[in-house]
Parts: sequence; structure tokens; C-alpha cells
Amino acid sequence: MPRFSLIVPCYKVQGFLRECLDSVLEQSFHDIEVIAVDDRSPDGCGAILDEYAARDPRVRVLHLPENVGLGRARNAGLPYATGDFLFFLDSDDTLTPGALRAIADRLAETGDPDVLVFDYARTYWWGGTRRNALADLLGARPDTFTAAEHPEILDLLMVVWNKVYRRDFVEENGFRFPPGYYEDTPWTFPVMLSADRIATLDRICLNYRQRRQGNILSTTSRKHFDVHDQYKRVFAFVDSRPDLAGWRPCLHRKMGEHCLDILAKPDRLPPAARGEFFRRTAELYRAFRPEGQEGADLGVLGGSYPAYRLRHQAERAGREGGRQALRVRRAAGVRARRALTGLRALRPLDENLVLYSASSHRGVLGDPAAVYRAARKFAPGLRGVWVVKDEEAAAGLPAGVEHVLLDSPEYLRLTARAKFFVNDVNWPGALVKRPGSVHVHTHRGTPLKYLGADLLGKPGARLGFDVPQMLRRADRWDHSLVANRHSELVWERAYPCHFASARTGSPRNDVLVRGHAGDFRERYGIPADHTVVLYAPTRRDYVRGGHVDRIDLTGFAADLGPGHTLVVRLHPALAAGPARGLGLAELHRRGIVVDATCEPHAEEVMLASDVLVTDYSSLMFDYANLDRPIVVHADDWATFTASRGAYLDITAEAPGHVSHSYRELAWLFASGSWRDEESARLRADFRSRFCEFDDGRAAERVVRTLLLGESMPPAGARVPEPAAGHDLLAAT
Repeated sequence: MPRFSLIVPCYKVQGFLRECLDSVLEQSFHDIEVIAVDDRSPDGCGAILDEYAARDPRVRVLHLPENVGLGRARNAGLPYATGDFLFFLDSDDTLTPGALRAIADRLAETGDPDVLVFDYARTYWWGGTRRNALADLLGARPDTFTAAEHPEILDLLMVVWNKVYRRDFVEENGFRFPPGYYEDTPWTFPVMLSADRIATLDRICLNYRQRRQGNILSTTSRKHFDVHDQYKRVFAFVDSRPDLAGWRPCLHRKMGEHCLDILAKPDRLPPAARGEFFRRTAELYRAFRPEGQEGADLGVLGGSYPAYRLRHQAERAGREGGRQALRVRRAAGVRARRALTGLRALRPLDENLVLYSASSHRGVLGDPAAVYRAARKFAPGLRGVWVVKDEEAAAGLPAGVEHVLLDSPEYLRLTARAKFFVNDVNWPGALVKRPGSVHVHTHRGTPLKYLGADLLGKPGARLGFDVPQMLRRADRWDHSLVANRHSELVWERAYPCHFASARTGSPRNDVLVRGHAGDFRERYGIPADHTVVLYAPTRRDYVRGGHVDRIDLTGFAADLGPGHTLVVRLHPALAAGPARGLGLAELHRRGIVVDATCEPHAEEVMLASDVLVTDYSSLMFDYANLDRPIVVHADDWATFTASRGAYLDITAEAPGHVSHSYRELAWLFASGSWRDEESARLRADFRSRFCEFDDGRAAERVVRTLLLGESMPPAGARVPEPAAGHDLLAAT
């Protein structure tokens, strides 16, 4: 008996069917059967299914004599299912890699619940990907629960394909799909309300394809009236179960919201049918109003369709008016800032005022944070104020840190008077640089991949970047901090502006040079005797969204073996997207890896580790200051450089051993080569070039020399003179 029976109905999806089937059959979890139902599809679906069945015994094909629709096609496959769990997969959607293994593990962990709900991502025809907006509802749940214990579970999309169902539970309750357009509704609500044990999996297991055309529910048709009949079936089920009577108010509300959502979408109903749809919805809403609420306000459904249209048009006009007002306010704000700067230019600069910002105004982070702390120590007479983007960022600031909100009146006042500006990304374009003010740009590490003007030749990498605007903002820089001569060459080439390179070292690396470990291991419960392997991949420009799984984290953690802890830190640009939902968050919950992506201070994560595994992240240049082993995993180096460009061949001038496949990476750790004499020699050469000016006093040097105008010994006494390298900049 297989673990999963995947029932895949097919109708007019020949362009997507192979991708769907491949995503199932190429899963690392093999204990499955696929019951593919050809719903009398007029295209090549039937032949494609027969082809797959001929070469994979796990595939069984049913050819229906007539087209019966999605729900009844699923029903046709049910009698042939023999698996422990049922998975209804639409034939234009795909499973994510490792999805079935993650689902199987979670089912075993929760003792085979009646229903397991997992996460999904919408994948758009134009290439975009967006994670389920309510993904947070899937996390931090007990092992199993009922809908009554956590009714918010019903706020998730009530569809059949984001769940797996224990087959015995389905058979015992006789659940089947009715005919119709909205057949998922009278399946999902009864199933969820009947389940005694529901579990969740906070992992994206399915890509929900958003087709440009051909999607059933996005087709303009009177068939959307079917939603009314389907909710009648839902209420009939509740009426047959007196123990579920308490759910009527919730279902009544959801019915109204669902129907109004259909009505609000411009592509669902023919214009001539919209009034009729509203009236039928209102009738249904009145008919199923729960007892005791007869006099309750029906909201918009209590009025007429013309009144609804007026309200809907007013709301839409209000939204558009709000957007227009925002545009006007922004334009007026730019003019006001310029005028204010002109007026305040008559007032002298505040020689003791320093404005700080980091990571696009997210808080006290990175190099600016190190400079800020040094200024409080070495220049207590300077007033440091942080610019943060919103109240949420302000709430996360350390106690006693003075701050101002971006674009607020106080921000305008301070930017017009400040003598010093310290940032690791560019200040907003509207900020006017006054004569005599000093802009210190710290950057965000030593560059490996192309930046600034060098992106002009890489159209894929500069997608969304306005390079000329970036350079205009960089024209405000007075000082560009560098940690090595390689960076100095890069910044002067990538940002052809009027700044002076300051060989100060990287302020954020001072703590790495000193080697003062924090409490990261204790906070995450990592045993003191464990070898901590930090895996820090960068983002890719050759895929939309930037995330590519280059390593099977579960397999890597297992191959490292006992006595090791695998810590994963994704690129900051991937922290808020779907990347963590593709398995990382779930692996962290299960204790297989530690997810440090959202740790605000990368230095603390590095200090807690014993070895770094990265591909092309600039983190390697910072990490080299620790003089600990580094392994470069470069299995797609040619593709990466073709799409983004690189200033040096990191595979030829690596800080340690280089692996070109996972097999090579696993061997480096199994054999112990990751920390052999050759790795130490490579690291020493790398440190001599790229840790040249990092001596543990970079932040102090910035404060004394650039803010106070004092002198200090030059940086670079800590490591030997850099060895001659083969920097790709030399050729340019």
C-alpha cells in the first residue's frame, strides 16, 4: 500500500501536464501512486498520460468516456486509490522539490492526522512568485487540533489541493465532490469541520499556477452562479450534523464574503449578469441567516444592487484618489524639501550632528552601527540620530537610540542641518546635499559580483535598477570606505563619482578581528562541543526572485553527522520572500538546521561558527578575518558570472577548497579536507589580499579621521603585505 495516492484530473492542459507529472515522479519520496484521469480532453493529454504510464508503473490512467468536470473526475479516481493519504493535484500545478518527503515526515510526526494543511505559492505566467499571504497561520501550531480549537484555519484558501487527506477518514465520512464550478467549497468545509485531528506544515509544497488565460475560475461566465448552489450544499451538510450548528454564523459570513469577492472581480461575471448575481447572493444571505440574527445588519447585501455599485465605485474612487493624493504629496514633499533646504542653507550646519542609516533604514546595523558605537565612545560630543523607515523599525531599536522617521518633518529639519551622513546604501534622491556637509559611504562588504555602472552590461542583473539615478545619488559621497585595494579599484570603477577612497577597513569587521563571541549558540541551544557549519548562499540573477536551492539541506545536515550543527543564512533579499517557505522554516522547526536568516547581526552568526560554506556571497571576505576554514561551493559559477558578472574568479583565487558538485562538497567534510594544510594556505593568501586594512580599529579610524579630523596610524598592520593576485580588474 503506497503512502500517497495522487489523483490528477486532466482537461485541456497539454502544455502544462508534463511539468506537473515530472514534479511528482521526480520527487525524492517514491512511495506513491498516480491516478491520472483523462476527462475526455480534446487535446493531447490522453496520449501524454499513456506515455508516462508506459514508462513508470506508479502511473495509472483512466480515460473517461465523456467530460464530467473537475470534481467528478476526481471522484472517478477515488475507487482506484489504495494509498494511506489522498492528494488531489490539479494538472497545471506542480509540486516543489522535496514536498512529498516533507509531507510524509510531518504526517509521521503528527501520528497520521485526518487532514494535513500545507503552504503554497502563486506562480504567475509572467514569472513572478508570491507566497500565500496567510502563511503565518500554518506555523506555531500544536501537533494536531480541530477547527473549533483554531477556527482561523478556515481563513486559509478553502481549496482541495493545499491539503492531504487520510483515505480512511474520507471513506468513513463518504466525502465526494459534487458537479459544478466551485466544487472545492462543499468538499473543504465539511472535511475541515468533521476532522478530529488537523495538522499543518509551514512549507511551500505546491506551486499554484496563475495562467494568463484558460483558468476555470478566471473565465467570464454565468457559471460563477454555481457558487450559490455549492453553499446550499455546505449548509445542508451542517443541517445534517446538529453538532456543527455553531458554525452557521461563520459559514454565513464566509459565504457573503466569497460571493462579494466574485462580484468585485471584473473578469468573472458578464456585465449583464452582475445585478442578478447580487440579488441571488442577497437572497441566499437572508435565507441562511443564523437564528437569533434575523434583525442583524446585512451590510451591503441588505440594500439594492444600484446602492452596492455606488458604494463599490466610491471605494474604488477613494482608493484611486488616495493614490493620486499620495503622488501629489510626494511631489509637494520634494518641492518642500528643496525649498526648506534653501531656506535653512542660510543657517549654519550643525557641526556635531551625525545622521545614520543602514540597510535601507531598517535599524542599527552593519558598518554604520559600528561607526555609531565608536562615535559614542571616542566622540561623545557628537549627536548621532538614526533614520528609520517606519514605526516598526523604530520599535526594534536599542534603548536610548535617538531616531527620526524617514520623510517626517523632523527628518527634513535634521537633514537640512546635519554636518555628517553615514550610510551603507544611498540616501533618498530627494535629499539635497548642502555645501560643507560630509557624506561617508560604508558600502556593504567587499564586492565580488558586479555593481553600479558595471551592471549596464548585464540587463538581467540590473532589472529594476536605475543605474544613472544610482550614480546621481553616489555623486553626494565624500568618502568611500574600503577594506582592501581590490575594493578601492571596484568602487572607483563601478561608481565613477567625485569621492575619495578611505583606507579605513570595514567597521563591521572590527568585532571579527577581535573575535569576541556572542550568545548565538546559547540562544539556539547549540551544544558547546558541536562543530557549527554556516551555510550562506547568495541570490541568483538568472532566476526571477533570486532563490535557487543548490544544496539539499536535509541531506547535507545528515552527511555532516553527529556533533555538527548546520546553520543557514540566506541572502537578506530573500528573507521576506518564498525562499524560507520552501523548506527552511520547517527544517528549523524540526531541529534539522538552524535558520539564521533573520538574525539582524551577521557578525554574531559568523563568530558562532567554525567553518563557512558559501557560493559567491561577499560574506566570505568578512569571514576571512576570523581565520577559520571557508569552502566555496561553485556548482553554477559559469551561469552566475554570465548573468551577473564578477570582479575576480573566486574558483581560482578561493579562500579555501572549492567544490563543483554536492558529491565533492560532502567528500570535503567526510574526509576532513575542509580544514587541511592546503585550505590554511589558500586562506592565508586570501586574507593577505582582502583583509588588508581590517585591523580591528576601522570604526575608530572613521570617527577620528573623517568625523573629528584627527590623525591615526594607517590601517593594515595586522596582516602581511598583499600578495600579487590576478584580479579581473587588472584587465580593465
